[in-house]
Amino acid sequence: MRIMKKTIQLEGIQPIEIYGVGNKILMEFCSYFPHLKVVARGSELIVEGGESDIAEFQIRFAQLVDLRHRKMNLTVYDVEDLFAGKTERSLPSGDSIIVHGTDGKPIRARNKTQQELVKAYFQSDLIFAVGPAGTGKTYMAIALAVRALKNREIKRIILTRPAVEAGERLGFLPGDLKEKLDPYLQPLYDALSDMIPSKRLQEFMENGTIQIAPLAYMRGRTLDRACVILDEAQNTNLGQLKMFLTRMGPSAKFIVTGDATQVDLPRPSDSGLLAGIRLLEGIKGITTIRFSNEDIVRHPLVTKIVKAFDEA
Repeated sequence: MRIMKKTIQLEGIQPIEIYGVGNKILMEFCSYFPHLKVVARGSELIVEGGESDIAEFQIRFAQLVDLRHRKMNLTVYDVEDLFAGKTERSLPSGDSIIVHGTDGKPIRARNKTQQELVKAYFQSDLIFAVGPAGTGKTYMAIALAVRALKNREIKRIILTRPAVEAGERLGFLPGDLKEKLDPYLQPLYDALSDMIPSKRLQEFMENGTIQIAPLAYMRGRTLDRACVILDEAQNTNLGQLKMFLTRMGPSAKFIVTGDATQVDLPRPSDSGLLAGIRLLEGIKGITTIRFSNEDIVRHPLVTKIVKAFDEA
């Protein structure tokens, strides 16, 4: 293979706007060209390697510079989008991709009701998504939140659940409080790990960009410039639901998901989810999306299982 050297000159733009702070964006970009040696010297990039690799590098780098001219700031996510050939800036439409998973597969609405949830996210600041297990309510909500974070529409994702026992005894679980509560929050971790690489997810968790906490930890906070998701909301009473909803800051998106048929409270009648929806029905800026058994997207048996229990 013929080894050659090429100098690329940045014109009319400051290097930091393309390279990023600490060359973070440039390093992400260069990670897609492992066979090239790239040295940045001010406004010059010196690229050394195979002729075809350098040609591809020049094409992609020109696209990155063009993208910078069209948006205020670049992020490492823009680099990922560039090489994935995806444009996640425009939504919603019926078959639009929300985000790409860590395995490269697109995550999109899989049925009409999920499409309604996506549409509601862009039209309302508070969305209730209610329906049976397996309909993808929480998964779609988290995908929308991850997309908003990647597009810098929000600063934080906050995920919360009421720590209500579903037949198990919390006090008998081993470990400290965090270790006792983590099993309740694991489904949220699972969804995030499908959409964000593990190393970056760990960074987000450590610096507070993504927060996962029991509902009780929300008291007293004002949650702004964030997408905040309350999962398993059927296990809140009306007072807890009110406490959560009144945390909403002026630039926040709130999504409440739940299944009124799976209440784990000692007295199922204490669930405040459906009562809260009835109280808030008709208020502008609030949308309720109702999923049904036909919307279940898990194993085909799940639909039959839910139907059998409903009939019983």
